[in-house]
Amino acid sequence: MDAKKIEDIARQINDSIPAGIKDLAGSFEQRVKTILQQQLGKLDVVTREELDVQQQLLLRLRQRVEQLERDLAAMQKPE
Repeated sequence: MDAKKIEDIARQINDSIPAGIKDLAGSFEQRVKTILQQQLGKLDVVTREELDVQQQLLLRLRQRVEQLERDLAAMQKPE
C-alpha cells in the first residue's frame, strides 16, 4: 500500500479522536501509522503497478500460446 495512503488513514483516525484524548496519546498518529505499516507488511499484496505488469505479461503469453496453437494446427493439416 502506498505510504501516502497509510499516512492519510492514520491522519483520519487521528482527526476523529477528541482533543483531550489526543493530548494523552501524544504521538498517536505515528503509532497508528507504524501499526498499519506493520500489519500491511504481513499481507500478501502487490502494488497496482506490479499487477498491471503481470497482466500485460499474461496477455502476451496468452497471445503467444494462441499463435503457437494456430501454427501447430496449420502444420497438422493434411495437404
